[in-house]
Amino acid sequence: MTPHVTVGMDESPESLAAALWAAEEASLLDVPLHLIHVEEWPVTAEVPVLSAESLVERYETLLRATADRVRDDRPGLDVTTEMARGRAPAELTAAANEAEVTVLGSRGLGGVVGFLIGSVSLAVVGRARRPVVLVRSGSASSGAGSGDAGSGDAGSGIVLGVDVEQPCDPLLALAFGEAARRDEDLRIVHSWSPSPAYGYTAILDPGVGSGLGRKATEGLAEMVRPWRSKFPAVRVTEQAVVGPAAAALVDASRSAGLLVVGRRSRRSPVGPHLGHVAHAVIHHSPAPVAVVPFE
Repeated sequence: MTPHVTVGMDESPESLAAALWAAEEASLLDVPLHLIHVEEWPVTAEVPVLSAESLVERYETLLRATADRVRDDRPGLDVTTEMARGRAPAELTAAANEAEVTVLGSRGLGGVVGFLIGSVSLAVVGRARRPVVLVRSGSASSGAGSGDAGSGDAGSGIVLGVDVEQPCDPLLALAFGEAARRDEDLRIVHSWSPSPAYGYTAILDPGVGSGLGRKATEGLAEMVRPWRSKFPAVRVTEQAVVGPAAAALVDASRSAGLLVVGRRSRRSPVGPHLGHVAHAVIHHSPAPVAVVPFE
């Protein structure tokens, strides 16, 4: 299938912000933008057929209006629309698996309280085999449009959270690619904590802690080195910090334009699985969050 960027649409301001962010991403990737709305079917007995038809017409109008706005903002961008029927999590996940990137809106109450992310978005993020970006209404890129897309100033730069003990190539590829296309700085954060076995030793001998810190810093540099060679023009900062990863990434995201985190591609008997770091940042990051599955 032709490479493209997909965005899930509804009538919320967050959805419009997602569409504008996705349009910018599609322009940067030089691929078409695909707008999709999923109408939940079958229609229940409580919803008259005429009302259901009216909803379909309303969302078709929404898709056309959003497509027209995107084309006005970005002349030459190829924009397609689709009205799908079925269960939203399944339909959007299937669409996400065929896209370079899928973008969804996330309703938030601010950086402190965090996202009120819906079950559909969580399901797609937890199941998709391709990257999914969650965008709040106040975090649409200033280059993607203005007005009712949201309020507040967008941040700048890319923040990437990595674990030097885990394979992170898909995350590094996306983050370096985004930084290169956007000509923005890339800040790579690895958070570490001494194991409980080091607790008293580190207190009695601070040199132990500094040694662990050097090891974390060296491990991060070793992980990033080949990617620096692949993307020599990208301005990269590496940071190994002590403490919980989620807190460090949420703090770093406050001034960022995009936060990139990973999700292990493993099946869970209880449904979509998100690690605690990914789960925390998608609820609390004020910046758009890209969740990248990896093995």
